[in-house]
Amino acid sequence: MENIALIESFSEFKDDKLIDRVTLMAILEDVFRNALKKKYGSDDNFDIIINPDKGDMEIWRRRVIVADEDLDFENEEITLTEARKIEPDFEIGEEVSEEVKLIDLGRRAILALRQNLISKIHEHDNTNLYKQFKDLIGDIYTAEVHHVRPRAVILVDDEGNEIVLPKEKQIPSDFFRKGDNVRGIIENVELKGNKPQIVMSRTSEKFLEKLFEQEIPEVFDGLITIKGVVRIPGEKAKVAVDSYDDRIDPVGACVGMKGSRIHGIVRELGNENIDVINYTTNTQLFITRALSPAKVSSIKINEETKRADVFLKLEEVSKAIGRGGHNIKLAGLLTGYELDVIREGNIAEEEDDVELTEFSDEIDAWVIEEFAKIGLDTARSILKQDVNDLVRRTDLEEETILDVIRILKEEFED
Repeated sequence: MENIALIESFSEFKDDKLIDRVTLMAILEDVFRNALKKKYGSDDNFDIIINPDKGDMEIWRRRVIVADEDLDFENEEITLTEARKIEPDFEIGEEVSEEVKLIDLGRRAILALRQNLISKIHEHDNTNLYKQFKDLIGDIYTAEVHHVRPRAVILVDDEGNEIVLPKEKQIPSDFFRKGDNVRGIIENVELKGNKPQIVMSRTSEKFLEKLFEQEIPEVFDGLITIKGVVRIPGEKAKVAVDSYDDRIDPVGACVGMKGSRIHGIVRELGNENIDVINYTTNTQLFITRALSPAKVSSIKINEETKRADVFLKLEEVSKAIGRGGHNIKLAGLLTGYELDVIREGNIAEEEDDVELTEFSDEIDAWVIEEFAKIGLDTARSILKQDVNDLVRRTDLEEETILDVIRILKEEFED
């Protein structure tokens, strides 16, 4: 292979991978010197001149002239007879510079050299890619769906970089087709061998926080600060916000008129229900706000155990617990306290109440569990609810709910 053809092939790499001229020259020289070491044992007496822009390269070997009978180191020395073939008036002790053609290295060495060059350029490219995305960890990034696999979606960005969105990092309602644009945060970058693996997440709390920064100008400008974010991806989230400017209503600014500002975020997260609450250093008030939409009667806090007894009227209990227990779970995560619900109700009525588990011979266990998920674990707590509301808040059919109500009513009629 001619010198010019080899250099031209790597000029293509330079254009394709956007390697700067100085870096490309350093890679080329390093690889050529390794090839010379293998061929001649040392590269100390070689000069390499590379011009990737013009597509040419020269390799010159410097050797000292010695008497024919004194030749000991063929790589570093040349006999007077051989030297005078190059220039008739050379004398012993002088230095001869002679050009080495790539063909002199041998065909096998040239093929190995080319492969080594490709490997070095890819290695450089991967190192730069690793550093680039390492700096993007925690930032929102957009890429296009290239391939949908059972355990991950493979994305490709505008520069052709591959990004992995694992199944567990996807919102349960996410459904992607080839060509779809996907937003998420760069969660992690790892070197797998020499190749960086870039991992995206849509389930991270950081993703929701960054969406607030992107969609709400006051958050982006720092006028509103996000104090805490907790979420059950695709189901429910709670975001605590604060502002140092008394003229700004942080909750109102984040939600917008009729939810106009937060609507885009909710849609991006697969209609995830987002509660935005005012942050406060008053623990009791913060827990009260975190349990919204339930109205809390009173709270008893144990700072040592980080537990809080929350007293609620009977009709507020199910609101505090929420569908599937999501509301109380997120409120506990946001405030940092384990919350225990204490019912407040008519004492005579409570004494007359019956635990739902007492009906296990007439009501299936899974049905009882469905009611317990929304905080309804006694007969009277269910009888006080509206049937349509129970259908909406549980995974039970109306017919099943009506059957349960009939059984419970019979208990109290008896």
